[in-house]
Amino acid sequence: MISQILVPMDDSEMAQRALEYALENHPGAEITVLHVVGGPSPLGGAATALALSDDIEAAAEERSEAVFDDAREIAAEYDVEITTEVQLGHPARAILNRADDFDAVVLGSHGGALADRLVVGNVAQKVFRNSPVPVIVAR
Repeated sequence: MISQILVPMDDSEMAQRALEYALENHPGAEITVLHVVGGPSPLGGAATALALSDDIEAAAEERSEAVFDDAREIAAEYDVEITTEVQLGHPARAILNRADDFDAVVLGSHGGALADRLVVGNVAQKVFRNSPVPVIVAR
């Protein structure tokens, strides 16, 4: 039985569908919505990354709130409360690092814009191939 689900989300319709899928098909499961924001580039150097880390974390929290607001609104339609979490870094790595703590990962197959479809589709593939737990790709 699936009792804990990780739903990585961005602001795409596919991510929203993934959350809806988890809510519809796994009533009673604890759902954590994860939003991953890219961290500082190693090209800027460790000192720059360290100096910017507080600002980046604050900006990541702020950017994530819109995604979380949408997620909470969707969950409210199912009368479910969700947990939210922000991670900095590469999306696939961040998702895979958290996956061990869950029974399954439910994610959208790709984002909206062409560039997003290529990147997020790639993320979905990496997660699907490397996850230690079952992955459900919602379309």
